Amino acid sequence: CTVEDLCFSLQETVFAMLVETTERAMAHCGNGEVLAVGGVGCNRRLHEMLSTMAAARGGKAYTTDDRYCIDNGAMIAYTGLLMHRHGHATPLAEATCTQRFRTDDVLVNWRDGAAAAVAPAP
Repeated sequence: CTVEDLCFSLQETVFAMLVETTERAMAHCGNGEVLAVGGVGCNRRLHEMLSTMAAARGGKAYTTDDRYCIDNGAMIAYTGLLMHRHGHATPLAEATCTQRFRTDDVLVNWRDGAAAAVAPAP
């Protein structure tokens, strides 16, 4: 077994798990479309697997242009670090996730010299 073979096998296993979970979510929501975004949205093999699954369900898989498929995990972690360093904390019971937040609508009161909110979008 080579390192390359091991890495490919790991990728195939993880992607198969993601596709299966996505298929269950599509069935649960009654949706025939899936959009892959973020860093994984750039991976052509994952898109191929999602497309195959969606087509088998009579649906379609989409990805965005690679310019918009970036990994947000590091940015989220760094933002959390900055917030922590400035004494900002959110108790777990009050923590929420709003996927449709526009970045220009998010209150940023924890950064030195920050305005009440990020500047509005043009």
